[in-house]
Amino acid sequence: MPTRVALDTNVLAYAEGLDHSPGDAAKGALSLALVAGFGRASQRPVLATQALAELHRLLIRIARYSPARASLAVRSWQTTSETALVSAEGFEAALTLAADHKLQIFDALIMAAAVEARCDLLVSEDMQDGFAWRGLTVTNLYGGKPDPRLRDFIANLP
Repeated sequence: MPTRVALDTNVLAYAEGLDHSPGDAAKGALSLALVAGFGRASQRPVLATQALAELHRLLIRIARYSPARASLAVRSWQTTSETALVSAEGFEAALTLAADHKLQIFDALIMAAAVEARCDLLVSEDMQDGFAWRGLTVTNLYGGKPDPRLRDFIANLP
């Protein structure tokens, strides 16, 4: 069974070209290559509604998109990905995760949605690389050593 991969908001933001520092352009190119790779692999990334909502906010606040344009961009992401909702049980798990591991509730919600969507990996720059919870492992695409499953996915792209 192929590795199921969820993407955190920062991957989407880099792919949308939201740059804050000189290294962000390279991260954007890497993010776009990863997203394009999903299409070539006939696999769709998983995006939590929380990540999509955060992207919407960033597009308005940083890129100065109108709400309509930001909504259009988010809808575009939805057409090429699997949208993951968090259930009431997942929300409760996210609250516990946030409390037990001192995570931001928004990150915990993204993790809970990824777990409910049966993802193996969550690609994130902001969360602790290697952190594992309920079968989900966080990996940093932009760090020196992403999880071997992500490296294998990237290496095996057509």
